[in-house]
Amino acid sequence: MMNAITLSSIFVLDQDEALDFYVGKLGFEVHTDVDLGFMRWLTICVPGTPAREILLERPGPPAHDEATAERIRELVTKGATGGWLGFTTDDIHKTHAELVEKGVEITQEPTVQSYGTDMAIRDPFGNALRIREAPAA
Repeated sequence: MMNAITLSSIFVLDQDEALDFYVGKLGFEVHTDVDLGFMRWLTICVPGTPAREILLERPGPPAHDEATAERIRELVTKGATGGWLGFTTDDIHKTHAELVEKGVEITQEPTVQSYGTDMAIRDPFGNALRIREAPAA
């Protein structure tokens, strides 16, 4: 049986721009950046959690032919791929202020929910990201 999630992926249209956003603005670390010839394998991780990688995947070969890759790019731009990433923070209001200062697009202000306080942002490509602070114990 499986016992851990070690790799997720999110489609990005430009891997260098994705690095600027995820590393430069959100504070992630580059885990792996390798040119495989047929694609660039670029993963990031939350600092201190190298066992959980996120692949910043450009639509295209070897997984997609050009027509499919173009359709995926259109869907990503519309925020319609259906995928999203969720993260936690210890202080959502501080995180919110830092992201606003860095020019990150906030799509939902911090909102108290039964499961904690959460907010939503978008990356430069249209992907949805959620950030949650757990409720006080």
